[in-house]
Amino acid sequence: MKKIILILIFLFGALCLYSQNSTGNISDESPANKDKELIFTTGTFKSTRIMNGHSIERMDPGELDFRISHRFGTLNSGAYEFFGLDQANIHLGLEYGITKWLMAGIGRGTYEKTYDGFTKFTLFRQSSGEKSFPLSVSLFSSVAYRTVKPPASEEDYTFSERMSYVGQLMAARKINQNFSFQVMPTVIYRNVAGTEPDLLWAAGVGGKVKLSGKISLNAEYYYCFNPGTYNNSTVYNPLSVGIDIEAGGHVFQLIFTNSVAMIEKGFIGETTGSWSKGDIHFGFNISRVFYLTNK
Repeated sequence: MKKIILILIFLFGALCLYSQNSTGNISDESPANKDKELIFTTGTFKSTRIMNGHSIERMDPGELDFRISHRFGTLNSGAYEFFGLDQANIHLGLEYGITKWLMAGIGRGTYEKTYDGFTKFTLFRQSSGEKSFPLSVSLFSSVAYRTVKPPASEEDYTFSERMSYVGQLMAARKINQNFSFQVMPTVIYRNVAGTEPDLLWAAGVGGKVKLSGKISLNAEYYYCFNPGTYNNSTVYNPLSVGIDIEAGGHVFQLIFTNSVAMIEKGFIGETTGSWSKGDIHFGFNISRVFYLTNK
């Protein structure tokens, strides 16, 4: 696992150095205006997700994003399971831009039959000009309610045992047109039987390398400082790599990950698959944006 992480760090470091030599601007404005007015950076990431986790991107006011996320079984399940394609986990979501700084979303996933909701609030945006700011910073919070039934031999879960809460700070910088980077300190509170600890601390890193006008290479990794166990199983840090493909009103993400869950409460602290053991899930995210108000 350490070798995989070092390879990814080396890959992104090398691509970052390449990207820094590019002369592309990080905004759509004319360079001649940069010293005269405040210009916000756009397109740090192609989507509101890097891979599994959120990016600092958000829906504009009046935009509704219908998202379909899909994760198959593990590649090491063999030919009988068609290398995981016979198995499926899905998450459906509706996400809406409320103001220029706030978006919210709701969803439902097959993983533990969970309903979830979130808000994402933009604190600062990367900008250039007279009052420039070097980073884009957002606050993310979510709540999840799992409705899966316990085993027949156990008592039903209480309300608190079905709830999980996530708080996250996201800070990102678009180095240039080719490279963007984000860090995500995260805290999760859960009260699940057979799971330790209740309060989980983690930190994530993610990045995007532009390969062409419509395609980018993305990766993200979350490190859990006190992973403990989940349902008495060993927990691993989630690592996801893949590509973004932009096509009109769609953003299509192809993903390889060791996590089957598609919300923060699930893939951070509840990932029981290991890359080194071949527990790799292929999956995808599809995003379709609808405009409910005149732009």
